[in-house]
Amino acid sequence: MPEFTASTTPAEEISARTAAFQEHLRRLGLDGALLAQNADLFYFSGTLQQAHLYVPAEGEPVLMVRKHLPRAQAESPLARIVSLDSPKQIPNILQRFGLAVPARLGLELDVLPAQRYLGICRLLPGTGMIDISDAIRRVRAVKSAYEIEKIQEAARRADTVLAAVPGLIEANISEVALAGRIEAEARRLGHQGVVRMRLWGAELFYGHLMSGANAAAPSFLASPTGGRGLGPAVAQGPSLAPVVSGVPILVDYVFAYDGYLSDQTRIYVIGRLPDPLQRAHEAMVAIQDGLAERMRPGAVAGDLYGWCIAQAANLGYADHFMGAASDRIRFVGHGVGLELDEYPFLAEGQNMTLVEGMVIALEPKLIFPGTGVVGIENTWLVTGNGARRLTRFPDAIVSV
Repeated sequence: MPEFTASTTPAEEISARTAAFQEHLRRLGLDGALLAQNADLFYFSGTLQQAHLYVPAEGEPVLMVRKHLPRAQAESPLARIVSLDSPKQIPNILQRFGLAVPARLGLELDVLPAQRYLGICRLLPGTGMIDISDAIRRVRAVKSAYEIEKIQEAARRADTVLAAVPGLIEANISEVALAGRIEAEARRLGHQGVVRMRLWGAELFYGHLMSGANAAAPSFLASPTGGRGLGPAVAQGPSLAPVVSGVPILVDYVFAYDGYLSDQTRIYVIGRLPDPLQRAHEAMVAIQDGLAERMRPGAVAGDLYGWCIAQAANLGYADHFMGAASDRIRFVGHGVGLELDEYPFLAEGQNMTLVEGMVIALEPKLIFPGTGVVGIENTWLVTGNGARRLTRFPDAIVSV
C-alpha cells in the first residue's frame, strides 16, 4: 500500500470554511447539505476522493468515501471519515453519528447530475431538496490568508511563464505548436494541468494562444475570445495556422498551482503592431487601471461593469469591447480560486457587493473581426485599501 502525503489544508482552515457555510445553512432553515462536486469536496474537506460530504447545520461534518478511503484519511483533517460502499448507506451512517435524517437538505443543484439528484430523492423520500449552490459560492468567494498565498504563488509562476514567451516565439510556427511550448514551460514550473470551471459544458485546456484574425473568431465559450481551434470537436483555442509578423499574439493563460488559479493575458507581436491596435491596447490598460481604482469593499459588481461600458464608449470602442456585435459577453471580470468562474462576476445586472478577500480577474479586451484581439487581464485582490495586483508581468505589448 503506497503512503499518501499528510493533509495539505490546515484543520483550522477547513473548520473556518465549515463554520461560514453552516451560518448559511441555519439562515436558510436547512438541516444540512450533501456535497459531491470535486471543487466543493476539496474546499470543505481537503480531499477530492470519490465521496459524499455531509455538512450538518450544527456539529461536525461526515465524509463518506467510496474511493479511495486511505488517501482521503491522509489528505483530509476531518475527524469523521468513513467508508461508503453505496449511497444507500448514507442514512445509516448519519444516524451512527447521531445525526437525524434531514427534513430539508441542501444540494449543489447547479452542478449535480439529474441522475444523482433523483437517486438522492429516492433515498430520502421525505426530505425537501434545496439548491445550496449560491451559498457555497458566496463562502468560497472570500479568500482566507491561506488561499491568497496559494493564488499569489500561482501568479508568481504565471509571471515566469509570460517572461519566457518571447524566447518561444518564432515566425511561422503554428499556433498550437507555440501553445505547446508555453504549456510545457508552465508544466515544468508545477502547473497542475487541470483548470476547473463550474459552468456546465465549459472546458478549458491551460488557456488560449491565438493570433491575428484567428483570435477574433467567436466560440461557444463564455469568454470574449474563442479562437478557431483545431476543429468543431473543440471549437476554441489555437489552430494549425502559422504565427506571422505584425499581428497581435494573444496569450491568455491560467496557472493552476496546488488547486488554486491565477488568470492573466498579454499581447505579443513579431515586429510591431499597427498604431490603431497599439492605441486600442493602451485604452484597455487604462480601463483596467481605472476599474482597479474603483474595486474597493462596498463597490457593486454591476456598477463597475457599467463604468467600463461607459469608458469604452467614451474612448470610441463601444462596438468592439468584450466582443463584436451580438457576440459580446456581458462581463469584464470574474472571481478566481479553485475554479475559473467563481463569484463575483463584474457583469451586467449583478448586485453583489465586493468585500475584502475577494480575488477577481479583470479582463478588458477589444475584438476586431478579421484583424485580431488586444487588451489585458490580471488577477487582483480586494483589500481594505483597494485592489492589489497579484500578477505582475508588465502590461505593455511585448515586441519580439
